[in-house]
Amino acid sequence: MEQLAEESAGLRAAAPALRDRLARLVAVGEVGVLLALVAVVAFFFLLEPAFLSERNIRAILRVVSFIGIIAIGQTILLVNGEFDLSVGAVAGLSAVCSAKLMTALALPVPLAIVGGLAVGGLVGLVNGLVVVRLRIPAFIQTLGMLFIGQGLIQVVTNGYPVYPLPPVIGAIGYADIVFGLGWSFVFFIVAAVVADVVLRRTVLGRNMYATGGNPEVARLVGIDTARYKIGAFVAIGMLAATAGMFVMADLASGTTSIGSGWELNVIAGVVVGGVSLFGGAGTMAGGLIGVLLLQVVTSGLVVIGVNANWQQIAVGVIMVLAVGLDILRRRFFIAGAAGAPTGETPSAPS
Repeated sequence: MEQLAEESAGLRAAAPALRDRLARLVAVGEVGVLLALVAVVAFFFLLEPAFLSERNIRAILRVVSFIGIIAIGQTILLVNGEFDLSVGAVAGLSAVCSAKLMTALALPVPLAIVGGLAVGGLVGLVNGLVVVRLRIPAFIQTLGMLFIGQGLIQVVTNGYPVYPLPPVIGAIGYADIVFGLGWSFVFFIVAAVVADVVLRRTVLGRNMYATGGNPEVARLVGIDTARYKIGAFVAIGMLAATAGMFVMADLASGTTSIGSGWELNVIAGVVVGGVSLFGGAGTMAGGLIGVLLLQVVTSGLVVIGVNANWQQIAVGVIMVLAVGLDILRRRFFIAGAAGAPTGETPSAPS
């Protein structure tokens, strides 16, 4: 009897530890979204084996390489406690401006590319200064910039594609570096790795999490939160410009449709990946897996023949669920912090 009592007590003591481990596992954004990705891929493969064909995988990765470049910047910006709805328009505006510099002004390709990056960086700087210095909400400022950017695209192009571009642009767009994917995919992977290391392993990254998580406390400990937020806006502007110019190279022309609708896909993807809309939480890996998950869902629905309207509904539902889970996760940690013994606090993102 004593032995049974000891075993029962041991099981009761182990149960809270097991629950704690499971809670910590679920709280890691990458785990949940990665499991969801595997489940979605398996689901579509069972319905239509052609979903995992080489051609379809390549198409998914090609789209992810464009949107993912912007998602890197959006993740950084969200970690800092802000977001940007103008990224699609910035991508398109930067691309057509760069194309115009190559054609109308006949500037060398490197200078035209620098010009496109400068356009993206300038728009990001304006967004950052207005949001941080004038204290206009990011939603209003970047939504306004979205419409301004779309209008400027029409002004620059007069509604017509900009072409012909120099042959080197087409060569960049048609390059086959790995698995039929070009330089945009290579840039995406390199930028993602660098950004992930910065967020996880550097003082810069820790200061970004502090800026988004609790800006008042961050300022008290000497962190220049305004500079971090403005810098994040500039970064996402330049990354959006880079993505737009890669699409320009892929199409070998500066079309007015570049970047159209990207803003919602980017935000939905990174939020699905566990990056909090409220700032200070989430990882680069999780955000990019979320972008991949949304693209897999969209592609899978196309492969099995679902109407395009239902595809948009699916993305919207997934985003709402992801935000709901984010809110529940934050409440869980707040409750955990309140119930923790003195001196114990939930661990910071690593």
